[in-house]
Amino acid sequence: MKRDKLSLRLKTVADYVHRESVMADIGSDHAYLPCYLVLENQVAYAIAGEVNEGPYQSALKEVQSANLQTKISVRKGDGLEVISPNEADVITICGMGGQLITSILENGKSKLAGVKRLVLQPNVGADSIRKWLIKEGWTLTHEEILKEDGKIYEVLVADIQEGVQPYTKDESLELLLGPYLMKQKNKTFIEKWKGELEQWNKIMLQMESSQSPDLMERKQQLLKRIESVEEVLKS
Repeated sequence: MKRDKLSLRLKTVADYVHRESVMADIGSDHAYLPCYLVLENQVAYAIAGEVNEGPYQSALKEVQSANLQTKISVRKGDGLEVISPNEADVITICGMGGQLITSILENGKSKLAGVKRLVLQPNVGADSIRKWLIKEGWTLTHEEILKEDGKIYEVLVADIQEGVQPYTKDESLELLLGPYLMKQKNKTFIEKWKGELEQWNKIMLQMESSQSPDLMERKQQLLKRIESVEEVLKS
């Protein structure tokens, strides 16, 4: 493959894959990420997993055209079904919603034996991943937020290590925004959450006309969230 085929989003993910590891890319699509990592001599071996026939065939074709069949195993299966326990050191899951990534991890927990690092790139709903990581004893160690082709992406890196979780007394807010991203507060982070605030304020306006008790509670929760995020952006 041409190495410039790899997007900024996937290059950011690649930066966090341990050198000389065995990596499994779940939902690999065209297998661009495994191909790149093998061609860069960054990983010893790679597994490209794909559940759908079309992307599975695309991944096979990409690996064959790069003549990497001895270095990359393309497998068809649902989520972590494609790997065995203690087979991979690093797992990457990119380009899906946070809820789907979380369900893949939850359903495949038995396959995570031996995995030292997760590199996860949700398109939305990163907070559900952060909550799952805490529940399952993973330590969030790095976060990135970036913009590419008009879309904003987050990259979450978690290690299976004893370590201090990066959360403080504002844990609920940090789960939503990302504890490291809140500290960095770069322009992409600010753009993302200004956009979210706009949406939430529109929802608040729509709620104004209703006196439903259920809705009153939701309004209070949303108002609290709006005020908390506005405070972060101002500080």
